[in-house]
Amino acid sequence: MSLIDGHLVLVGLPGAGKSIIGRAVARQLRRPFLDFDAEIERRVHCTVAQYFARSGEAAFRELELLLTRELATAAPMVLAPGGGWVTNPGVMQLLRPPGRIVYLRVSPQEAMRRIARSRHVRPLLQEADPEAKMRELWTARSALYEDADAVVDVEKLTSQQVTDSVVTLAHGATPGIG
Repeated sequence: MSLIDGHLVLVGLPGAGKSIIGRAVARQLRRPFLDFDAEIERRVHCTVAQYFARSGEAAFRELELLLTRELATAAPMVLAPGGGWVTNPGVMQLLRPPGRIVYLRVSPQEAMRRIARSRHVRPLLQEADPEAKMRELWTARSALYEDADAVVDVEKLTSQQVTDSVVTLAHGATPGIG
């Protein structure tokens, strides 16, 4: 089984596990890992939440698009863009082929449960009713997520099972679970 030649990109709602799974997958595949939010924070010298407050979502999406264009010619990595990365028109096509996009599918309810345990600030969920906003994000993005090359249903799997499934997909095979 040979490894895909391009990037392995994990997409999904906030709380789907893109960063946690991405790091684990990168270790197993012996590839670099890049979390888009962390890289953008490094470049703009502030948190994503601060950047959103100062410059707005459209400016942030532009930074994601510029980073994606840079990565299009970089050596293969495991990438974890933010949950809204897929809303940039044509962004997925910048990385595939040869890259492969994997949707880590989770329900809005489970995503909110996971986020509640996290200290990470999610700018788009800083509203009076964050659960309603999460459902709105899922409604707006689900068709874009489904345009991925593969889907792993992460809700009822352990982190190790999700990692194993994504590694299997990176080798071009169909995982036995998910």
